[in-house]
Amino acid sequence: MRKSLFLICVLGFTCASWGQSGRASWANLSTLHAGQKIQIVDVKLKTHSGTFVSVSDAAISYQDSAGEQTVQKSDVGSVKLMKSKHRLRNTLIGGLVGAGAGAGITAASWEKHGFLGGRGVGTEVGAVIGFLGGTVVGVLLSSH
Repeated sequence: MRKSLFLICVLGFTCASWGQSGRASWANLSTLHAGQKIQIVDVKLKTHSGTFVSVSDAAISYQDSAGEQTVQKSDVGSVKLMKSKHRLRNTLIGGLVGAGAGAGITAASWEKHGFLGGRGVGTEVGAVIGFLGGTVVGVLLSSH
């Protein structure tokens, strides 16, 4: 059994590694347009954020509050395009999912004659608590 599990894990890691791209992905940076917000993480895990200026075979340039900055290709760990934040959308989705989950859980577990009333009241209480929890999660979701 252990040998089979080990074999599955090894094969799974091998298949997952096929999806990783190498340094050839540097060419993908040519699709960026000047003025787009980017985040660069260098090989020392330091984060650089700003607006994209240009990219060459040797470096990527961006503009931040201190002026135009350049990071050499050999120092770049990753580049992320910072999309517009969808905080309101994420908040609403999180709240609605939380309300549904809270209502379902309390409807299933609430006693017929609970301390506040019947299952209907329990469902409402669970929906409110779930909505509040889901809203917090929705606000905190990353949007890039």
